[in-house]
Amino acid sequence: MIVPPIVVVTDVAAPPQVLHDLVLDVDVHADSVRGSRERATTSTGRRTLAEGEEVTFRAWHLGVRWTMTSRVTAVERPHRVVDEQVRGPFRRLHHEHLFTARPGGTRMTDRMQVELPGGPLGALAVRLVAEPYLRRLLRRRAAHLRAVAERVTPPRP
Repeated sequence: MIVPPIVVVTDVAAPPQVLHDLVLDVDVHADSVRGSRERATTSTGRRTLAEGEEVTFRAWHLGVRWTMTSRVTAVERPHRVVDEQVRGPFRRLHHEHLFTARPGGTRMTDRMQVELPGGPLGALAVRLVAEPYLRRLLRRRAAHLRAVAERVTPPRP
């Protein structure tokens, strides 16, 4: 059973490069999911990721402590960032961040594809539990990124 990607679209009054850079900042990420008590450790010790680098997240989601390591697999500044799980709870997690310039700012699109182990039962668990939870998480994160980006971007005259 193929589960369609989770897509969240957010318009932001900031240029694409600001959002692109914020997505690669692990401290901004941790702040966006503060309620999960998330901690992020990077493979380099730096707080800003680059292509090929990994970050390990430890957090509480759905009442369970999760550990997941993701690698940044594509960086095309200022238009695109892709990260993919290399270790963790999912059979597959592919998260693409897209930034499209538009009048007055940027359209930010999160496209996340997830699969759980377990074949058809895993796909059912994605649809019933993981997809709604991840959609809320992506919306909360997008709202946080919008607030930070708009705070650091001077208003246009």
